[in-house]
Amino acid sequence: MRIRKKKWAEPELSVCDFYVPNPENYKGKWKEFFNNDNPIVLEVGCGKCAFVAQMALMHPELNFIAVDIKLDMLGVGRRSIVKLFDEQNKEVSNIALVRYNVEMLQEIIDAKDEIQRIYINFCNPWPRKKHKKRRLTFPTKLRTYKSLLAKGREIHFKTDDDELFGESLEYFKSEGFEIITVSYDLHNSKIDPATTPMTEHEKMFSDEGIKIKYCIAKNC
Repeated sequence: MRIRKKKWAEPELSVCDFYVPNPENYKGKWKEFFNNDNPIVLEVGCGKCAFVAQMALMHPELNFIAVDIKLDMLGVGRRSIVKLFDEQNKEVSNIALVRYNVEMLQEIIDAKDEIQRIYINFCNPWPRKKHKKRRLTFPTKLRTYKSLLAKGREIHFKTDDDELFGESLEYFKSEGFEIITVSYDLHNSKIDPATTPMTEHEKMFSDEGIKIKYCIAKNC
């Protein structure tokens, strides 16, 4: 997703208590950053942070690491998080915003961090064959996620893209994940919407009449 340069993003993030400029320092010890023993959840490609903001507000008993490679995107995300929490008179205490390349995720997180769940929401579908390896659900990425998740833990994946969804289901299976939930029309399914809050892209696609695809894959 393209985003215009935000000159204010870096200065605002530099003084943000929940932005982590040196995530490598917390590899294997993210509980020290959050200063508690609550379970840790990871969102890769968090974008403008609408999803993680809602989830963190609804689940103060969980800690959330939100990763995106684009600093400007995280700047917008920081504002979104603060706005939502301020509206509820809450302080942001269970989110860590991280700028990092998902290709290098193992440089900042390892099995000691005991990641309980991973969310992937509306990632770039990279439809051209030569670009598919960039997908956040591509087998090489799934192997990385698998190394961070304990047995029985889950990846939750949402997309509007039919081809990406179908091929991702095969990726999950090829890497030893068990598909335990599948929906080709999330908003007309029996899945509780409170368990997977709507993102900016999700609302846009739904308003256009595009069905949202969703699955849960368990690490076996």
